[in-house]
Amino acid sequence: MAQENAAFSPVSEEPPRRRGRQRYVEKDGRCNVQQGNVRETYRYLTDLFTTLVDLQWRLSLLFFVLAYALTWLFFGAIWWLIAYGRGDLEHLEDTAWTPCVNNLNGFVAAFLFSIETETTIGYGHRVITDQCPEGIVLLLLQAILGSMVNAFMVGCMFVKISQPNKRAATLVFSSHAVVSLRDGRLCLMFRVGDLRSSHIVEASIRAKLIRSRQTLEGEFIPLHQTDLSVGFDTGDDRLFLVSPLVISHEIDAASPFWEASRRALERDDFEIVVILEGMVEATGMTCQARSSYLVDEVLWGHRFTSVLTLEDGFYEVDYASFHETFEVPTPSCSARELAEAAARLDAHLYWSIPSRLDEKVEEEGAGEGAGGDDGADKEQNGRLPPPESESKV
Repeated sequence: MAQENAAFSPVSEEPPRRRGRQRYVEKDGRCNVQQGNVRETYRYLTDLFTTLVDLQWRLSLLFFVLAYALTWLFFGAIWWLIAYGRGDLEHLEDTAWTPCVNNLNGFVAAFLFSIETETTIGYGHRVITDQCPEGIVLLLLQAILGSMVNAFMVGCMFVKISQPNKRAATLVFSSHAVVSLRDGRLCLMFRVGDLRSSHIVEASIRAKLIRSRQTLEGEFIPLHQTDLSVGFDTGDDRLFLVSPLVISHEIDAASPFWEASRRALERDDFEIVVILEGMVEATGMTCQARSSYLVDEVLWGHRFTSVLTLEDGFYEVDYASFHETFEVPTPSCSARELAEAAARLDAHLYWSIPSRLDEKVEEEGAGEGAGGDDGADKEQNGRLPPPESESKV
């Protein structure tokens, strides 16, 4: 019993923690992984749209400007070649000559006419005539290709501007995870919140343990991923994220932390990656927010401070204390040892209660036996003696 009581007593001393572990996922959600020695770079061109969307903003803007500028220059050069080949540039002062494009007197004019044609500006100074069949064909070709370039580039910019990763910036995770008791069981917990008034629809939460391990055959698996149950079986992983919620992982027999005590956890080397997914209510696009917790960011024996208060007709969330925790009495043993101690305590109560009842029955029986033969006659064959009137008869 002394060992069981010691298991429930909190440990006050804080052993030194290790620093400097490389993160797999940064606190802001960025994955700290770089692709190297990718030789099949042609695969990026097969999905050019996604490649352009994934580019940095400065590169996307550069590609946007170059796409239009090169298109205008290309068709402007063709317009100039048509004018040069027809001899329009040699009959600029000849009023009887019908050129392919009126008032096209050089390459700059051809470039401006290309811009007017593709952007449908139409200033009216330079205009194509009906005596130039090759110009009519080029006009149709530039109108079609120009529309395709507009749709492609405007689509890229629209998708890049409306990407939901900016919405993920207003989804916050607590700076630390905590381990404490909930309903008598050890639980690993962290908190999530949404800073916007518009909600995340169909929000769901996942958690993964990133830790290297070695198989029974001796194979070393770096950064092995293990799921941490946060209520998938019960549906608790589906969140109604209107106010900050504390997500709980119960450390049971299926948990990788089942045999991890406080000291063992602090000596371990792992990373917990949490992923929040859902649809943005305003746009309907899928949004994902990520964060991670290292060993140094898991506080044993702590609980989150409440941030929700009831005001006059509404609930108010105080995000100033969103990351705050406070210490609570928590056993320093592992969840397995805690369950074994609780089982031994239940077994002791189960056997002690019947034994005390038996002792009480024996004491009552001994007292009745000392009362004389009347008591013995009453107990004989388990029957009471007949009534006095019947005995007289």
